Amino acid sequence: MPLAPGTRLGPYEILAKVGAGGMGEVYRARHSRLERDVAVKVLPEHSAGDSDALARLEREAKAVAALSHPNILAIHDFGTEDGVSFAVMELLEGETLRQRIAAGPLPWKEAVDIGVAIAEGVAAAHAKGIVHRDLKPANLFITTDGHVKILDFGLARRGPSGPSADYADGPTDALVTDPGLILGTAWYMSPEQIRGEKAGPPSDIFSLGCVLHEMLTGKRTFARDTAAEALAAILKEDPPPLSASDASIPPALDALVRHCLQKAIGERFPSARDLAHDLKDLRMGLLEGRGASASRAATSRGPAVGRREIVALGAVILLGAGLWLWRSGGPKGSPPGSAGTTSIAVLPFQNLGGAEADEHLADGVAEAVTTDLARIPGFMVIAPNSAFQYRGKSIEAKKIGADLNVRYLVEGSVQRSGEQLRVHAQLLDVSTGDHVWEERYDRGLSDVFAVQDDIARSVAQAIRPRLTPAPPAAPRRPPPDFE
Repeated sequence: MPLAPGTRLGPYEILAKVGAGGMGEVYRARHSRLERDVAVKVLPEHSAGDSDALARLEREAKAVAALSHPNILAIHDFGTEDGVSFAVMELLEGETLRQRIAAGPLPWKEAVDIGVAIAEGVAAAHAKGIVHRDLKPANLFITTDGHVKILDFGLARRGPSGPSADYADGPTDALVTDPGLILGTAWYMSPEQIRGEKAGPPSDIFSLGCVLHEMLTGKRTFARDTAAEALAAILKEDPPPLSASDASIPPALDALVRHCLQKAIGERFPSARDLAHDLKDLRMGLLEGRGASASRAATSRGPAVGRREIVALGAVILLGAGLWLWRSGGPKGSPPGSAGTTSIAVLPFQNLGGAEADEHLADGVAEAVTTDLARIPGFMVIAPNSAFQYRGKSIEAKKIGADLNVRYLVEGSVQRSGEQLRVHAQLLDVSTGDHVWEERYDRGLSDVFAVQDDIARSVAQAIRPRLTPAPPAAPRRPPPDFE
């Protein structure tokens, strides 16, 4: 039976019902000891004795508990009281994205901002090996102060998903199919989910593309009269262009959304973090009047790239940071470290692709950068063993600089897709918090030495106004062999 006001579940007193869906009923409750209001989610009456539904609720609680991100609904507790299983979550005030869209299409700037927040939250989940598998406007919440929260991880799966995924032709109601049970919501499912194949991070990117498209048009991307017709459209048809709904939507934004909605997994964004980055770039470029190209993420997967090429390319990129410091006469004032030296540490690079096999490639880039910077006269470079202790830790740059006794930090990321490589790097002055130098490169690796020359010239041209006369360039050497 529905929980009446005054019902107690452990220390939680039910105050009022605030919502319901196929996966559960949500109540406002009061924690008697902490004296704060929370949201309590319980199974609906028709699922109270369903072991699968109970397992799904528990899976959601554990999945969200493993995450800590401002764009993901926080969970505080999970338990069973008098036969009622429940999850306790933060209480939100505001409206779902479904309710927001019901009032009409969103301005493209607002849609992009919401898209960035969703992509960053999804990226955090993917980093923990959690795939949502049911992203849709009803599972996205806009708080009264404008924050975006991802809800309902009831269909989430941790780690690689199996060949049987989950399906629903209504909002999270399950339907048994052959060869398996599929969960999701038909209008937002990826092609591979529909086919009962592995539903990994690319499936969430496809669903997020559907959400972006719907925010901008006010209509479902693959709107059809029935779920079956929607599923067929997802498999066989292209989404309608955004310009068909609003000619003022930037073509670059249309291209970016289409990149999310590619039928083939390998033709979508390589990661949710990459999508968030490109959305930010696009917004800034359009607002500054520079225009913006569509996503520069790789759209195909070719043969694996050797570590030698990635390390060599990353080292050349980061040497641009060292060149800036060395040619500009080093830091102003007296930096930490020995007199007359520039103290610097290279932090471990992030592997944005997420594949374990590529983790050593990101490390190799940082190690090669450390070695190359150490060859520049006047540099004191911290050994990798000391710098790599900060891997995966959220610590302010100023504190890291103080711990390592350095003035500058180099940090960055590496992402590989076939023969394409994206390397992002930046140089931080820890004493001021300033970003001294930053660059991102998307290049092919068919001729790595030509790419190195091109990047080196680009860096030199960018910083030439600050340079003092430079000594003759050292002869180029082949990259270290890490094979």
